[in-house]
Amino acid sequence: MYKILVVDDEEKIREVIKEYGEFEGYSVTEASDGMEAVNICRTEDFDIIIMDIMMPKLDGYSAVKEIKKSKDIPVLMLSARGEEYDKLFGFEIGIDDYVVKPFSPKEVMARIKVIINRSKAKEMTNKKVSFKGLVIDFEGRNVYVDNKKVDMTPKEYELLFYMVRNKNIALTREKLLNEIWGYDFFGDERTVDTHIKMLRNSLGKYRDFIVTLRGLGYKFEYEE
Repeated sequence: MYKILVVDDEEKIREVIKEYGEFEGYSVTEASDGMEAVNICRTEDFDIIIMDIMMPKLDGYSAVKEIKKSKDIPVLMLSARGEEYDKLFGFEIGIDDYVVKPFSPKEVMARIKVIINRSKAKEMTNKKVSFKGLVIDFEGRNVYVDNKKVDMTPKEYELLFYMVRNKNIALTREKLLNEIWGYDFFGDERTVDTHIKMLRNSLGKYRDFIVTLRGLGYKFEYEE
């Protein structure tokens, strides 16, 4: 379960984001000012912070700069200040996105999902990840099944790496075809099915991590 920290001095805004966030399956923690947010982040980790700018005790910009001294947590800035220089300053100090109030809760949830997925994909890019006895070394471009290196075709590697970076996300055949083979590929969606079958054979007893979504496509499914 991904963890969100919502920082805003307006209780109603925190309540709305918490309601929508929990509906989406997130764990939501609240802070009413920047100082409280900094103190919470000293003892807890979060997958994303939703940060207001104008708050008592410590403003959002200062809170973000303080938090980022020790932790690289993605930040979505949520503010009534919509001037270009406000947004540019936010991006200069390392925020990931900026939404102007009043806002659509559904749009904020969509942006949160994009930021978290991008952040997790980035984390995976240069490291090894393990799913029971299945080990994937992104940097070395190697896959191991129960400590035994598995040889795959280039497209199998690309398909597996892409699906793992988008773990637990439903991926249509069309999406996989475009991302792995490219928009100028002249084959059809059966190409995806063929390579999924080959990939499952390569993964052996861990083949079930690749789940078929009937009438849609596939996903790499693994719950921590």
